[in-house]
Amino acid sequence: MDDTSVRSDLEAQAKHLEITFGKLKKELQFSGPYDDAEAILALHAGAGGTDAQDWTQMLLRMYVRWAEKQGYKVDTLEQSAGEEAGLKSTTIEISDPFAYGKLKGEHGVHRLVRLSPFNADNLRQTSFAKVEVLPKIDSPTNLTLTTKILKLTSTAAVVMGANREYHRFSRARNTYPTGLTVAIQNERSQLQNKETALTILRSRLAQMQLEQHQEKLAELKGPNQSAEWGNQIRSYVLHPYKQVKDLRTRHESSDPDAVLDGDL
Repeated sequence: MDDTSVRSDLEAQAKHLEITFGKLKKELQFSGPYDDAEAILALHAGAGGTDAQDWTQMLLRMYVRWAEKQGYKVDTLEQSAGEEAGLKSTTIEISDPFAYGKLKGEHGVHRLVRLSPFNADNLRQTSFAKVEVLPKIDSPTNLTLTTKILKLTSTAAVVMGANREYHRFSRARNTYPTGLTVAIQNERSQLQNKETALTILRSRLAQMQLEQHQEKLAELKGPNQSAEWGNQIRSYVLHPYKQVKDLRTRHESSDPDAVLDGDL
């Protein structure tokens, strides 16, 4: 028998088993409810005016870049532009198993400190944005959602975009008896927007259901905090020094440019 060929075959098998073991070990880290679900991210500008809206757009790019590096698909579900720059809010869907488990720690208020590009005196500005991370729930087995009790409204509009081109938008809004409201506006049909709004509503309700059975809301979502001073989970400082610091884990990075480019 050729010992060399046997050894080569065994080494290849061992390498394959090592890779498989590594993947399974990593998946064991995501054993929480819905950790294996795809993720819906909703970003909202907080305190800081135009800077906060620009910060919201920067965070959107950060998460999109992260997803692209992972090979994940990203779809924009809703977006509301700021008056001067940036975004007032946006909602995206990241399609990959375990996306929610990997991103749920991003939920919370994110704080940026930098020299403002929107200030004539180029003064230091602090701005805030809130990131909401939800598991995507298409057809849950443990969540009953009776569509008969939903309040559904639909509207349509035609607006002029860049290059004087007209775009037709449809808007769907689902409201649950608790007052929870989801609104989706996109260049899609009203039926598509209704289905998307219903999916996000299911996801929010599933998250609320989990929170009712937890002693600490912070285990999944954290308290419902406004995006302003004192509530941040992470700070990104670009001036007078460079640092990203997570206030929960105490993890720090001296390369905020890499973090904002998706190196989470």
